[in-house]
Amino acid sequence: MAEQTIRFDDGAAYEQMMGIWSRSAGEIFLDWLAPPAGLRWIDIGCGNGAFTELLVERCAPVEVQGIDPSAEQLAFARTRPAARLAKFRQGDAMALPFADRSFDAAVMALVLVFLPDPVKGISEMVRVVVPGGSVVTYMWDMLGGGFPLDPIYDEIKAMGIPANRPPRMDASRMDALRELWLGAGLADVQTREITVQRTFSGFDDFWATSLKSPALRPSVAAMKPADVEALIAQVRARMPTDTDGRITCNARAHAIKGRRPG
Repeated sequence: MAEQTIRFDDGAAYEQMMGIWSRSAGEIFLDWLAPPAGLRWIDIGCGNGAFTELLVERCAPVEVQGIDPSAEQLAFARTRPAARLAKFRQGDAMALPFADRSFDAAVMALVLVFLPDPVKGISEMVRVVVPGGSVVTYMWDMLGGGFPLDPIYDEIKAMGIPANRPPRMDASRMDALRELWLGAGLADVQTREITVQRTFSGFDDFWATSLKSPALRPSVAAMKPADVEALIAQVRARMPTDTDGRITCNARAHAIKGRRPG
């Protein structure tokens, strides 16, 4: 599988393709964290603000800063109700534009595997939280069948066709997350799995929504028409369909939390 830079530059398309999934997993994630009200949060790789909105809705923060490299995604985020509190700015997860100890909690939602250097990204999370502050993430289980688009990627792989994938999918493994958090010197490290479902009105809905992925879309666009037809047939055959033609898919994420000592 090819590993290339993947850019998310369409906030509306991301909302349909992944924002709904992110929200489902994010709700369970926040229930697990059970953070107190009144915290200062940084949402790193906030994208179009899907998870940022959950923070504002459910956690009664006093401050939320959303950081993302995509101006287009941030523009979408600023249209959300969360923008009444959350501030969004362009920035690099591996060089956060904030002083040391600026926040009570740092979170990445579905971001870690896209960082060229996860160790550096986590060190930045630790740097910007106060002693005792939380450093947390959840990430699809990219190598264990937990990614929502795996039904399509698995069939592309079976056809022997290259596809765009994130650069550090290994960082999504639970043992890898633990190693990263412990290696960053974090204390009270805990993990859990998060399983979610999503129902599509039919195969066409599932296919069109999935093709909004900025990684998957160019992979399929580069295929020969006959291969695309074969891919669609193979994916359709493997998807569970109820009597009304609806398709319900499962996804699984790995979550981890830790505390900066001090």
